[in-house]
Amino acid sequence: MDIITIDFETYYSKTYSLGKMTTEEYVRGDEFEVIGVGVKVNNEPAEWASGTLNQTAAYLNTFDWENSMVVCHNTMFDGAIMSWLFGIKPKVWADTLCMARALHGVEVGGSLKALAQRYELGEKGTEVLDALGKHRADFYEDELSRYGDYCLNDVELTYHLFHKLAKNFPKEEMKLIDLTLRMYLEPVLELDTAKLEAHLTTVKTRKQELMDACGLDRKQLMSDAKFAEALRLAGLTESELPTKVSPTTGKTKYAFAKTDEGFKALGEHPDDKVQSLVAARLGNKSTLEESRTERFLSIASRSLAIPVLPVPVKYYAAHTGRWGGSDSINMQNLPSRGPNAKALKSAIVAPEGHVIIDADSSQIEARVLAWLAEQHDLTESFLIGEDVYKKMASRIYDVPEDQVTKEQRFVGKTTILGCGYGMGAVRFQEQLQSFGTEVSLDEARRIISIYREVNYKITQLWKSFQNMLVGMAQGGVYSAGREGVLQVMSTEHAIRLPSGLMLRYDGLEAEQGDKGVQFTYKTRYGRNRIYGGKVTENVCQALARIIIGGQMLRVAKRYKVALTVHDSIVCCVPEDEQDEAVKYIAECMRWTPEWASALPIDCEVE
Repeated sequence: MDIITIDFETYYSKTYSLGKMTTEEYVRGDEFEVIGVGVKVNNEPAEWASGTLNQTAAYLNTFDWENSMVVCHNTMFDGAIMSWLFGIKPKVWADTLCMARALHGVEVGGSLKALAQRYELGEKGTEVLDALGKHRADFYEDELSRYGDYCLNDVELTYHLFHKLAKNFPKEEMKLIDLTLRMYLEPVLELDTAKLEAHLTTVKTRKQELMDACGLDRKQLMSDAKFAEALRLAGLTESELPTKVSPTTGKTKYAFAKTDEGFKALGEHPDDKVQSLVAARLGNKSTLEESRTERFLSIASRSLAIPVLPVPVKYYAAHTGRWGGSDSINMQNLPSRGPNAKALKSAIVAPEGHVIIDADSSQIEARVLAWLAEQHDLTESFLIGEDVYKKMASRIYDVPEDQVTKEQRFVGKTTILGCGYGMGAVRFQEQLQSFGTEVSLDEARRIISIYREVNYKITQLWKSFQNMLVGMAQGGVYSAGREGVLQVMSTEHAIRLPSGLMLRYDGLEAEQGDKGVQFTYKTRYGRNRIYGGKVTENVCQALARIIIGGQMLRVAKRYKVALTVHDSIVCCVPEDEQDEAVKYIAECMRWTPEWASALPIDCEVE
């Protein structure tokens, strides 16, 4: 298989650029133009080609893409040009940006310039700055030649960077990069524009009705007290109203500034009443639901014959390796509850003659946690299919399992899924309140105490990871979790995962505080606090992600994986194979790797 490194140079201006637009919007835009392309086959000298669209297509068609791996830096961009404009579908898509995020962590400087400096590969040029606002016809011959040299330098940097990164890169992860990129570059899901237009009309009408019913003008909305009251009337509990401590008075006040994280989170609340109030306070014309629906319609309008949806899922977006949203349509965060939950999702459809299959890994984090902590009774309950939520509720309320009520089981479920990482009583009480269940603080403490007593091996796991942080900060040797699963790399402030990649806590430091020794690690935004329970959560999410990644690769051997959302895999299969596909996908979703052979995994497929 040939390795073909490629880089496109394209027209951009102050208003038409990737800094102002999404990749999909830019590549499919009316002003898009390829100025030239640099191509390097294996270790041969890179070539620069510049011509009309037809001439560039003819040049690119001279390569054997079906037997080649394409390497780019940010393949979502260059690959979109290749796939959408030129119809090129290589055997494998690779991406040095994705590889760098996985190897060095999401905090790594991801630009080609930063990575070239890190690996001492050479310097990236600056000629692209001189190309601002220039179409291909605007370049003098010597300018175009210099621009070509700039592009070829990028190609060489990318080629050598790829070989540096590939030395330590797991083969399975290379396959996952390819699979993830194909969701975007070779999309199959379609958009039902009629449903989207109807939903947009409904959302706009409802927004106006909600604002009319609110009865507050712009000035009143800017009053923290009146805005808080409006949010209460919209259904928020007191604990759901974001607060912060004033740096000047030291008193707690509402966090309703546009930069406050809690306030920004309200803008993505599943209830459109809350979204509308937030949008009104900000002076925005659109709610999140409205702008997201408009963006979907905009994507559909730029498709040629069929309104397909390129699914932008970012590989290794989170600290734990999980996938994330990208390109301004966070497919990981489509509403799952509230009045708009089904409307938007129902507008994403399978192509004619196909169906969408959604496979969800059941309670995978809770299962991984019980298995990793060697909490054998809970692991066994998962294995034999017992209702672990009802069992927990039976303990909490001291009633036989067959007498547990629906409400009590919900508390048991929230306890199992929420208390496994050391959650305190106040936060647990708030979590229950957010779901509409009121308990006193003393009752929350009692429930947590029962959980920790019953699952004592899990509490020991938190302590084990806390001790690991001590050892890691001191440069000592320490192990944590089930034997043979994790390898603590103290000198690197990291945990080596079974995938071969690292869970990193770069710049880990210990500091004596009022509550004892506290640990923090470095991120691009400052320092994050870390403790045993949080490490447990990180590790369980990372392990679950590795398992789901392996399951995706097995599914992809037979069926198109169109999307992954947290712990689920969305596939597109021929309609006449749906029964067979459901069975096959369910088998894949129950697979576990060798290092987790005793881990009881289950799934729901529909």
